[in-house]
Amino acid sequence: MRETGRRGNGGAGRTGHEPNWPTPSLLGGLARPARDQLLALGSRVRYAAGRVLIREAEDTDFVLVLLGGVVKVTARTDDGRDALLAVRMGGDLVGEFAAVDGRPRSATVTTCGPVAARLVPRGDFLGCLRREPEIAHAVNTAVVTKLRAATRYRVDFTGCDARTRLARVLHQIAMTYGEPLGAGAVIRWPITQPELATLSGAAEPTVHKALRGLRESGVVSTGYRSITVEDLSLLRRTAFAGP
Repeated sequence: MRETGRRGNGGAGRTGHEPNWPTPSLLGGLARPARDQLLALGSRVRYAAGRVLIREAEDTDFVLVLLGGVVKVTARTDDGRDALLAVRMGGDLVGEFAAVDGRPRSATVTTCGPVAARLVPRGDFLGCLRREPEIAHAVNTAVVTKLRAATRYRVDFTGCDARTRLARVLHQIAMTYGEPLGAGAVIRWPITQPELATLSGAAEPTVHKALRGLRESGVVSTGYRSITVEDLSLLRRTAFAGP
C-alpha cells in the first residue's frame, strides 16, 4: 500500500480522552486492558478523504484498526461497477480476512473523510491473537457478525420492494453508526445515491424515487454529506411492517 498520511508511534492513538467507540464494534466491546494491548500494536496512521487504503485483489496482508472516521468497502461487479458492500467506522477492524488466510484482498477500502487508524503487520496481528484469547475471541466474533449481516442482508431483501429495501438499509446504518438525535439519528458521513442503490439492490432512479418518498413521509431528511432519520420507530415500521 502506498503511504498516504503521517505515521507516529503515539501509544494507543488517544488524544487526551477515551473515544466513544460503539459497543458493537471491536474496540467498543473489548475490556480496557485487552483494548490497550491491541492498540499498542503497529503504528498510528492518518489518511485524508478519498484515499484507497486497501485495494481489491492486491497481495497485502496488514490490518487496520480504525480509531476514528468512516471508510466504505466496495467490490467490482462483472459489469465494471463498484458495488458498496459495507461501511466501517472508528472501533472497527478492516483487512483481517487477508491477514488470516493469506489470500489476495477481497474488496477495496476507501476513506469517506479523514481517518485515523493503527496499521498492524500481519505477523504482529496473528501473534497477538495467539497470545491473547480475549482479543482472539473478539476478532472472531466481529468476523462472524459481518458474515451474519451478509446473510441477513440477502434474506431480508428477498421479495421486498425498493422502498422497503432502502428503509432497511437506512435503519441498519442508523442503528449501527448513527448519532442519536431526539427520536431519530443522524448519519454524518457522505453516502451517495449510487451507493445506496447498490446497498439496496435497486436501480439508481428507483432509489431516488424511494428516498424522495421517505422524505415526503417525514421519515428522513437529507443535508450536505448527511442523512437524518427523523423518527427511528417510523423508519422501523416502514422497513419491517410492510406497506
